[in-house]
Amino acid sequence: MAHITIEYVIMVPILIMQIILFPITANWLMTVWVDSRRTLALKEATSNLGSAILQLYFSLNHTSIETGEVTYTPKLPPFIENYHYVGNATLRTVDASPDSSKVLDLTLTLVPTSITTTTSVILGSNVVWQESVFVSNSTNAYVIANKTDGIVVLAFGG
Repeated sequence: MAHITIEYVIMVPILIMQIILFPITANWLMTVWVDSRRTLALKEATSNLGSAILQLYFSLNHTSIETGEVTYTPKLPPFIENYHYVGNATLRTVDASPDSSKVLDLTLTLVPTSITTTTSVILGSNVVWQESVFVSNSTNAYVIANKTDGIVVLAFGG
């Protein structure tokens, strides 16, 4: 009889701990997996948007184009798992010389979460970034590039 009592004393707390511990662990692992999946999808959107901006800049920066305006509507998903994302960009100069390249740091944020991804696009010295916000679920979200007097002005539209 003593053996059965000792087994119950040992096994009941272990069973109770398993009932509590396994669901908590499974929930934590699923949260990590979902956040990783969302981050990967947002990184892909950030990379595609950065690539589009770079291509717009290179298209207008060619010497054969004196003035012009190009708009591009990226083929990005408006939602990532039912959440929209917003983007902004900042332009910084690599060093102090006037002919130095500029780097556009593009950041996308999945709105109700804390997931944020950033990519950097290296552009020439004749670029200006106009402060604007990219909203993924906008029906007319686009990127606009305008070249006047050798200066390429980039911005989000919509």
